[in-house]
Amino acid sequence: MPFIISRVNIAVTDEQKERIKAALGKAIELVPGKSEEYLMIIFENNSHIWLRGDNSAPFAYIEAKIFGNENHSGYNALSAEIVKIYNKILKITPENIYVMYEDIKTWGVRGFTFDR
Repeated sequence: MPFIISRVNIAVTDEQKERIKAALGKAIELVPGKSEEYLMIIFENNSHIWLRGDNSAPFAYIEAKIFGNENHSGYNALSAEIVKIYNKILKITPENIYVMYEDIKTWGVRGFTFDR
């Protein structure tokens, strides 16, 4: 299951969230075997984010947690697409968008645990 947490230091409208959600649903397919069907997304708006000692510009910190992809297949393409999405929809410049990946080795859902 892929899981994307989006933290930005600006207000995000419901319409923008919907557009980002739809775009991330397509973008996650750049990672082999992943799809929107299992994608979980969390939006955190108006976060207190400073970069280079400054918080006056729009910034985004995005965590992409992905189960069962130890070789990081598709991460380069996914990073590029995430930057395009946040730049297009929220007008955040690419140099102010950071994506952090975490490999999930064990995941539990519905009372079952999955190991890779």
